[in-house]
Amino acid sequence: MAIATWDSNDARIKWRELIDTAAAGVADVVITRYGKPVAAVIDYEDFLALQEELDDLRAAKRADAAYEEYLRDPSTAVPWEEVLAELVAQGKLDQKDMASLLAEGKLNADA
Repeated sequence: MAIATWDSNDARIKWRELIDTAAAGVADVVITRYGKPVAAVIDYEDFLALQEELDDLRAAKRADAAYEEYLRDPSTAVPWEEVLAELVAQGKLDQKDMASLLAEGKLNADA
């Protein structure tokens, strides 16, 4: 697929044309500001196909940032038991998940 690069001023003026270019699959559009890429516009179906990978990439970036923060200041660490309690409270972890963690040795029986 071709990649078209648009300056942010041109993108603002010709927004409809930019959207039509991406939606029709003619090209993915990279929008620049002061010569630096700042955003991309792609066909919505392509976005849906990439959404899980994007979520994984963004989660990895957040994990890297948290780890870097921990390296700078270890006092920012959250105890494992608090993480588990938060996951349970949010409904993201249930008894089956807890049993798996226990079986894998990643959880103490008293947690």
